[in-house]
Amino acid sequence: MQSLDLDVLERLRDWRRAGHRAWLLTVAQTFGASPRPPGSLAAMRDDGILVGSVSGGCIEDDLVARREEYTGPVPRFSAYGVTAEEARRFGLPCGGELEVIVEPEVRMEDIEALLARIGAGDVVARHVDLATGAWTLAPAAPGDECERTAERFTSVHGPRWRMLVIGGSEIAHYLAEVAATVDFQVFVCDPREEYKAAWRAQGARWIDGMPDDAVLAFGPDGHSVVLTVSHDPKLDDMALLEALKSEAFYVGAVGSARTSAERRKRLADFDLTPSQVARLRGPVGLSIGSRTPPEIAVAILADLIAARNGVILEKAEGAAQRKRA
Repeated sequence: MQSLDLDVLERLRDWRRAGHRAWLLTVAQTFGASPRPPGSLAAMRDDGILVGSVSGGCIEDDLVARREEYTGPVPRFSAYGVTAEEARRFGLPCGGELEVIVEPEVRMEDIEALLARIGAGDVVARHVDLATGAWTLAPAAPGDECERTAERFTSVHGPRWRMLVIGGSEIAHYLAEVAATVDFQVFVCDPREEYKAAWRAQGARWIDGMPDDAVLAFGPDGHSVVLTVSHDPKLDDMALLEALKSEAFYVGAVGSARTSAERRKRLADFDLTPSQVARLRGPVGLSIGSRTPPEIAVAILADLIAARNGVILEKAEGAAQRKRA
């Protein structure tokens, strides 16, 4: 669940507390090209205010205009882009279709229970009984997907991805803050007390101990990232020796090209295979000329998101060489 969707649930709760009627909108299914994936959330208030997105702006106005059509506890579905004419009308991509589930009367206790589970760091499946509108919450795995049957709709909420940052540097602060907005639950380890005392990023969880122990405690899986940004080779290498043997889908280290080459030589002297050493992304991040800690964090996260989405990016130096040729 991305932070935008968490904001939707919190706003829905706050509107209901303030006495407003409010509707929860969720993308139930998509076919072909679609601006937003299944599970994406939006909420609309009785005065037409809307937060979140189920289509990137294509169909939200229509849903708001028709909000009074949706009443009662039983969820309703609204489909868009079924015909080419409708797809053009709503600005959907060619061939794209999507179905939105509209819940007019979500119970306050259900919203609060879901937010409590997300706040605890749980990944939660929200099962909606389509005959009654009742919610049931159950544990879910990060790889679980939304499911729509004739009787039930299931969406998955909570942090689907995890990030462990080694080092409490300035880069780490910006990484932690921005990563939380793109669906990462962030953990940080730095055994240096002065860095822990100066840590200020909200929401990140601190793991005490040395970096190698922190990686083992973190337990990287296929939905995990490990980044070393301490600028201390001893600390970074300790973490990388464990992270490169793990199932983490992305392992990166901050440093210049020379520093990265020296790091790879050191790692090769330990019990890592050549293929494990080759997994290391270093210098980590896209080559965008970044110099400040916020810029470096953006470069790292851009490359990380591309890797998460299966996008192969062209190296800037390679593109420049082909351009000159």
